[in-house]
Amino acid sequence: MKKTVVCTLIAAMTMGSMVTPVFADGEGDATHVYVLTAPEDHGWTGSVATFAKEKIEEVNDAGTYSAELITSADAAEQIVNIEDIIAAGEDNIAVVIQPIDDTVQSAIQQLVDAEIPYVAFDRIIDGVADSAVSNVKGDNEGIGAACAAYYTEQGLKPGDAVYVYEGDTSSVTTLRDSGFTKYLTGELEYDGKTIADDAKWSEDDLKSITYSGAMNWSRSDTKTSFESLLGDASNADIKWFYAEDDELAMGILEALQGGGIDDATKEKFLGNTPYLTGCGGLDELYAVLRGESFTDIADQFGGIVSVTYSPAMIQTAIQDMVDYLDGKDVEQDHVIACEIVNKDNVKDYPSF
Repeated sequence: MKKTVVCTLIAAMTMGSMVTPVFADGEGDATHVYVLTAPEDHGWTGSVATFAKEKIEEVNDAGTYSAELITSADAAEQIVNIEDIIAAGEDNIAVVIQPIDDTVQSAIQQLVDAEIPYVAFDRIIDGVADSAVSNVKGDNEGIGAACAAYYTEQGLKPGDAVYVYEGDTSSVTTLRDSGFTKYLTGELEYDGKTIADDAKWSEDDLKSITYSGAMNWSRSDTKTSFESLLGDASNADIKWFYAEDDELAMGILEALQGGGIDDATKEKFLGNTPYLTGCGGLDELYAVLRGESFTDIADQFGGIVSVTYSPAMIQTAIQDMVDYLDGKDVEQDHVIACEIVNKDNVKDYPSF
């Protein structure tokens, strides 16, 4: 936990290089919070900005602090935007940032050097993580554990063939991979429980898991890859598909709906009552869970679920900054637990 104590000016001065929150006390300008994200265009990343705007409006309406959204098309632009904020030399400012990639580290270090408090969201850069007010992120390793736990409950046995559709080559994918295998080997729990001893996988069992390589979080790339996979009819026997994002899961469903797979192979695959997991909160996949689309295909699956990793988590990051400015305790390593979304509870979860 990162504890902030604000008493008198003298006490604050004794804190050295620590950044002290600035309160709106009527004797000067209230703190202004800059929220930096990628553009509000499409997909998970674009939806972060949409949810950020909702929270920013809430902050501005409350009147204690002010806030604004600044989007950046790429890391280079985000670095310039951070440098411009610092160069303006304003008093009483704070930053909430979703770093576009790890090259933004040097600019974040400039925030630290300027004693501007910041909260990092989603992409946590290890080199500067200790200097953040809070590092807010979803539980990427937990996503893998959740999917493995679900499959185990549905009958997955040690050594069964599993196909993993990976997002990219980043730490996100590494964690989602490791969470899946660590649950199976008993090293990681999900929802407070570990796998039963008689269901644990050995290192040899893990060799039956096949990894797609980077799909670049792309639905179309996954669709093409899945069509190629089932180009070999023997792969229709694979029952367990762990897609590390809802977009990737949709690529598999679109491949099954389209004409790129031989009808006999498709029939064999669906006749095996396969299972599919995604994650993220994409409304198109939630619509499948709600029974509104792909019903002819989805009904032939043993089960389709998603795991939460909502872009709405940016609102938690902004709230962490507000809480910090209010002088409240803020958790520096703020991991938001994931949950399984299925046809029975999908109505209870926001989508994008």
